[in-house]
Amino acid sequence: MVQRSVRKLALPGSALLDRLCRAAGQLYSAALVKYWRILRQTGNGKNGRKPVFLSQYGMEKLFPNDPDRVLHSHSCDAVVGHFYAAIKSANERKKKGSKEAKYPRKRKHFFKVTWKSTGIRLKAGSLILSTGKGVEDLVIPWNHALPTMVEIGWKKTGGYELRAVYEVQPQAALGTGVAGVDLGELRIASVFDGEKATLYSGRLLKSKSRYRAKVISKLDAKIARTKKGTAHTKPSRRRQKLIKGKRRLVARLENQVSDILHKQTAHLVSTLHAAGVQTVVIGDITDIRDVIKYGRKANQRLHGWSFGRFRQMITYKAAQLGMRAVIVDEAYTSQTCPPCTNRYKPSGRQYQCKACGFVSDRDVVGSMNIRAKYLGSFGTPVVGVMGPPVQGVRYAHGLSRHLNLHSSRIPRL
Repeated sequence: MVQRSVRKLALPGSALLDRLCRAAGQLYSAALVKYWRILRQTGNGKNGRKPVFLSQYGMEKLFPNDPDRVLHSHSCDAVVGHFYAAIKSANERKKKGSKEAKYPRKRKHFFKVTWKSTGIRLKAGSLILSTGKGVEDLVIPWNHALPTMVEIGWKKTGGYELRAVYEVQPQAALGTGVAGVDLGELRIASVFDGEKATLYSGRLLKSKSRYRAKVISKLDAKIARTKKGTAHTKPSRRRQKLIKGKRRLVARLENQVSDILHKQTAHLVSTLHAAGVQTVVIGDITDIRDVIKYGRKANQRLHGWSFGRFRQMITYKAAQLGMRAVIVDEAYTSQTCPPCTNRYKPSGRQYQCKACGFVSDRDVVGSMNIRAKYLGSFGTPVVGVMGPPVQGVRYAHGLSRHLNLHSSRIPRL
C-alpha cells in the first residue's frame, strides 16, 4: 500500500496568492449556494417530493472554472471536491452519533488552492504551478523532487503555507511482534514490546503548553485594553502590533511542539521496528476530555495535551515502516495487576500489588495490559511475570537523526 508524505514550506504573501485563494473562495461559495439552493427548491423531501442531491460530477460540470477564470481547471475540480468531502465527513460523523457534526453552510472569501499532477511542473530548480489562461503561473524555488499534489492554504498562525504531497513506498516489517503504548501527560508514552519498557518524557511538552497559555493570557489582556476597529476606522497601531506579536509567538511555540512530537514519535516507531514489532497497540483516550472534569486549571492542562497528534504521528510513521497501529479500549489497564489480575488504583507513580507483590511503574503496567488486551490474555493470571527493565527517553535535538525512519525521506535533487 502506497503511503503519502508531506513536505511543508512557508510562503511570503503576494498579490497572485491572494488572487488565487480569493478565486477558490468564490468557486467554493458558488458550489455551496448551488447545492443547498437545489435541495431547497426540490422541497427537501417534504410534501412527498423527492429531494435532489446534486452529485460532485454534476457540480464539476456546472462549474468547470471559477468566476474570474484564474484557476487551473483541475484546481477548480479540487475545490468542488473539498466541498463534497466536507459533506461526506459530516454524514459519517452523524452516523456515528456525533452531535458536533455540521454540514458546510458558510461562504468562503478565501479558500485553499490544490494542484493535481497535471498542473505541476519542475524546471531549473523551480516548482511551476499552472493557473488559468492568461494568468501568470505561480513559480516557487524548489530543490526537491516533483510532488504528486500541491496545496497552498493559510496557516492558523498566519501566513501562506505550501504542502507538497509525495507517494512513498513503505518498508517491510522486520518481525511479527506486538507492542503496547499507554499515552499520558507526564510520560507522553509508555511502550512495552514484550521484553522491555520505554518511557518517553512529556515534561517539555507540558512546559511549552503552560508557557503558551500563560503568555497568550497576558497578551489577550493587553489586546482587550486597546482600541478596536470599526467598519470605517482601523484598529489602533498598538492593537495591530500586539496581535502580530501574538501570532508570531504562537507560531514559534507551535513549531517547537511539532519538533518535539515528530522526534519522539520517530524514535518510538523506529525503535519498535528494529525490535521486530509489526503491530503497535495504542490505548484509546479519545473521550477523556468529555468524560473527566478536574476543575478549571486541570481542564486547561488536559486540553493542552497533544495526545491526538502524537497518536496520528505514530500511525502514519508506523505505516511507512510496514507496521500498523491498532486502537483498543484502555479501561482498567492501569489498575490491573499483570500476573494475578488483582485490581486497585495506585496513588503514586509506582504500582505495587498487595495480593502478589508485583512491582513496576504505573505507566508500564498500563502498556503491558494494553498489549495483553490485544493478544486476548488480559484478565488471565500468569505465573512468574516480573516487572520488565525500564528505559527513559527525553527529548533532544538530535534524538531521531540516526534512525531508520528517515531513510524514506523525500530525496533532494
